[in-house]
Amino acid sequence: MHSTEHDWITTPLTADLVRGTLELEHTAHGVLPHRLPARARAQCADGQLAMAEAQPSGVRLAFRTRATAVELDTLPTKREYAGAPPRPDGVYDLLVDGRLAGQGSVVGGNTLTIDMATGTVESRPGPVGTLRFTGMTEGTKHVEIWLPHNETTELVALRTDAPVEPAPDGHRRVWLHHGSSISHGSDAASPTTTWPALAAALGGVELINLGLSGSALLDPFTARALRDTPADLISVKIGINVVNTDLMRLRAFAPAVHGFLDTVREGHPDAPLLVVSPILCPIHEDTPGPSVPDFSALSAGRLRFRAVGDPAERAGGKLTLRVIRDELARVVGERRAGDPNLHYLDGRALYGEADTAELPLPDQLHPDAATHRRIGERFAELALAAGGPLAGPDS
Repeated sequence: MHSTEHDWITTPLTADLVRGTLELEHTAHGVLPHRLPARARAQCADGQLAMAEAQPSGVRLAFRTRATAVELDTLPTKREYAGAPPRPDGVYDLLVDGRLAGQGSVVGGNTLTIDMATGTVESRPGPVGTLRFTGMTEGTKHVEIWLPHNETTELVALRTDAPVEPAPDGHRRVWLHHGSSISHGSDAASPTTTWPALAAALGGVELINLGLSGSALLDPFTARALRDTPADLISVKIGINVVNTDLMRLRAFAPAVHGFLDTVREGHPDAPLLVVSPILCPIHEDTPGPSVPDFSALSAGRLRFRAVGDPAERAGGKLTLRVIRDELARVVGERRAGDPNLHYLDGRALYGEADTAELPLPDQLHPDAATHRRIGERFAELALAAGGPLAGPDS
């Protein structure tokens, strides 16, 4: 499988080499990073959640080494959509001493063929592939390999041409974030350019990204995962999935938010905790969910979404993004005013009216790569920089 021009050293893929994951599952091939623990996964049979939490957004190998060459064997699981052109292979980002030093992909792997019209999924097995980076700088350095944020990745073997040791934890604060597909990184260019990864780099914090595509639904097991994960600062981005799945009505929403925050606070009673409402999404500002795929341009590789709820149903408690922002602001600002470390950020400060005119959401729901950068830069400025609700004590 691997090349022979180096004297390779194989290093076991253990938890002390992997950052940004809550659990490593031992598989027939190696280890599979999970972003929810087994107890949480056992409490929900939803296929979308299972796929999202096993996609390693924010997960990276981190080690110190003098190596100039590294190989990583992985077994990816690719997704195909019936009737659509093939998706590009997932991107791996190589960082050396914090700077992008290479990118690559792994071909082969398993394939999931998803028919969005019928909801059926067909699985086809495939081979392990190899990612290779050579020509790295001489001398001891901090190396990170960020796994594709949108491609399930089993880690099979790590080889280098010099010994590897786990990267020291350092003194960076740990930022634990939960959100929807936008936080997961949908349509970002690479794993280090999702908006949370960009914000973490700009803010000098260590990211654990629990952005779960289609699955930021105030699930109690997700709140418990946040509660039980060590962190110095926490943010939860709530709203769009609750609307576009048409999951609950207004009567249930605020108590669910309170319960979610109560659970997080059980494990982090005093940590800075930021509640972020949805960014601007024109199709759902005043129209309830659900949102459904528009297949009319799928054969050309374009998928768009549309909202099919009836605005008149707001009177009966159906949720829209405006309703959710008002309710979140009320929960944080009035009903939980006794929590001095709880803060609120209107998501339209990250992406609002002027932004949607300049950088519209291509599929009506998800930002493109340029918009991820803008959101990440704004979050770093508004939340992580000096004076922000998640800023460090010395900033």
